Amino acid sequence: MMELLKEILDRAESLTRELVNLRREFHQYPELSHEEERTAGVVARYLQDLGLEVVTGIAGHGVVGTLTAARPGKTIAWRADMDALPINEKVTAPWCSQVPGVMHACGHDFHISIGLAAARLLTGFKDRLAGRFRFIFQPAEEGPPRGDKSGAQGMVAAGVLADPAVDAILALHVAPNLEVGFIRYNPEVVMAGADRVQLTITGKAAHGATPHRGVDPILLSSQALMQIQTFLAQKIDTRHPLVLTFGRIQGGNRFNILADRVELEGSCRYLQEAVRQEVAKGLQRLMAGLAQGSGAVIKLDFQPFYPILKNDAQLAARAVEILGQFLGVKRLKPHLPAMGSEDFSYYAARVPAFYFFLGVRTPGKRGQALHSPEFNPDEAALLWGLKAAVSLLVGLDATLEPTTPPT
Repeated sequence: MMELLKEILDRAESLTRELVNLRREFHQYPELSHEEERTAGVVARYLQDLGLEVVTGIAGHGVVGTLTAARPGKTIAWRADMDALPINEKVTAPWCSQVPGVMHACGHDFHISIGLAAARLLTGFKDRLAGRFRFIFQPAEEGPPRGDKSGAQGMVAAGVLADPAVDAILALHVAPNLEVGFIRYNPEVVMAGADRVQLTITGKAAHGATPHRGVDPILLSSQALMQIQTFLAQKIDTRHPLVLTFGRIQGGNRFNILADRVELEGSCRYLQEAVRQEVAKGLQRLMAGLAQGSGAVIKLDFQPFYPILKNDAQLAARAVEILGQFLGVKRLKPHLPAMGSEDFSYYAARVPAFYFFLGVRTPGKRGQALHSPEFNPDEAALLWGLKAAVSLLVGLDATLEPTTPPT
């Protein structure tokens, strides 16, 4: 199997131009979450042309292509997300976004292209391979969720991990702070869980000249924010990572009238469920006290958004061994858990998973942040991503134990 994998990786070089062309195609025509109709169509046709078994329209615009090899074996899945962001691109290139206000600023164009090229590469060797390779192209990773499900949550609910049961699922994400061709990984906790936090303060409107006749929710919102940050600093063990920030505040309609209602919205990110519970319960008590003392009605709501993303430790150990063998151990770097969140966690909660980061920063240059209008990953990373993907898809088959079907 290892000799065959070396042959497959040698063949990967021939797909360099196709990888770039695919990436530029997707980059020019980005689509927002839940609107990936054109992207899904391109993906589906590509997979159908390869002869894969293709299912479309999953959880909206999701696409799954299944490649069945000549011999029995494990079922290993590769996930790529397809949606873009509501950002005006500032990169000047012939392949820049042709859709005003929409941009692939998180590298999902890379993810799609790597997934498709992996399907093409393995199709050429299917008569010599074993098992099934399931390529999952997912909508709406960026959100916000439509209804009560993110893209991954909807795909899982639709059964993409069943019939037959997936033995392992893999995915990568581009990393602009990491040099091209390098890989970062964590053997266990990869990214934080996240809640959407909504704080609503209902007071009593009054003229600005007579605040004693009202209950000022704007003033109370400032007090609430200070109390929340004090609670986090003084009541939560600092050895347990946690981030709670508010990104939106809205209230009032005129400069000389006390508002009757203020809404704040933010996120809480955590690496341990027990810490999440401690924060939610503690802040509920805090806000109840503020409401009682002020006469306002205060509602604090923690809505689960994404679970904690955890790699399977045994799978991660084997994956790192394979990547080191075929890409070089010097290219692999472990990393601490990140406080960002990813809905790949919904897959990882059901079957063994390995999620890692692929460097896309041009050597000697400074990388741009994800979700930035200047985000411009180095296309030389595409081939490294393809090699990493096929190394794991093929190399893991012989090392995985069968799993029970997800329920």
